[in-house]
Amino acid sequence: MRRPIGYASLASAVAAAVAAAVVTATTPLADLELPTPGVTSPDAVAATLLLAAAVVLAANGAYFVVYGFAVRRATKRRAHDLRNVLRLAFGALALAGVLGVVTDRWVGLLVSLGVVGFAVTFALQQPLLSLVGWFYLMLKRPYAVGDRVQMGDVAGDVTEVDFFVTTLWEINGPLVSTNQPSGRVVTVPNSQVLSSEVVNFGGDAFPYVWNELAIQVAYETDLAFARERMIAVADDYLGEEMATAVDGYRDRLSETAVELEVSDGPTVNVVQRESWVELRLRYLVGHRRATRTRNDLYDRIVAEFNDAPDRVGFPVGRNR
Repeated sequence: MRRPIGYASLASAVAAAVAAAVVTATTPLADLELPTPGVTSPDAVAATLLLAAAVVLAANGAYFVVYGFAVRRATKRRAHDLRNVLRLAFGALALAGVLGVVTDRWVGLLVSLGVVGFAVTFALQQPLLSLVGWFYLMLKRPYAVGDRVQMGDVAGDVTEVDFFVTTLWEINGPLVSTNQPSGRVVTVPNSQVLSSEVVNFGGDAFPYVWNELAIQVAYETDLAFARERMIAVADDYLGEEMATAVDGYRDRLSETAVELEVSDGPTVNVVQRESWVELRLRYLVGHRRATRTRNDLYDRIVAEFNDAPDRVGFPVGRNR
């Protein structure tokens, strides 16, 4: 659907250029000159407007045609990036072309653009910083459409990256918790990637994070038994997926200078509290299923503990 629109726009551009040439050919040369303000010939104005329209239509048509060919085999993320890059490129070409046609003085145009550009840069610092942030996003790609990120105090799934803002489908926030969508849409200026931290939960390349599930037990608990049952439940629930994810995690670590010992499966750490012992199950899970996985593991582990009341006790009292 995009390419037919592009072809139609290109055909209209050719028609506008031909019409401008016809008007120019049938108008005396003296009438086409614009040396005196207020004495412009109607035919000269018509020719200029037709040429400007031809430039705009040609840029629009070229954008649709190039975009149509470029996205045939591109992913949704790549298509989104191509759209923004092509819009910027063809928009800049169209603007320069129209200004050149209207002024008919390219050297003066460049000088004027330099002066105006300095004034615009001074007056619009924040929007320009956001535009620079967009270029940074395109080059370094700290995140892309579809990634789950946290930018400052805002976290969510990236739905769109424009020239000036990034749009997030919010998770957490003041309305909900535990990494659940709130239904709100948040826009963050792209300049934030240049001035604050950006946390990416992994994206499609490695959509896993380490999670912990804490369960409180009494000091009288057989800790070895409780830890063994927690690991067995997690192994049974996570299956081969965690083993595969751990291999991917190690591959990513091998590409860096960081040296860490990574366990093949779930582990349990023990933390002593005043009135109870906290058993923290650590495991690797897909970040979009973290909450559901934690809930399922909690239900299964508590059921295992309840089946062995003589070996596992839960803390009681007001301090819990």
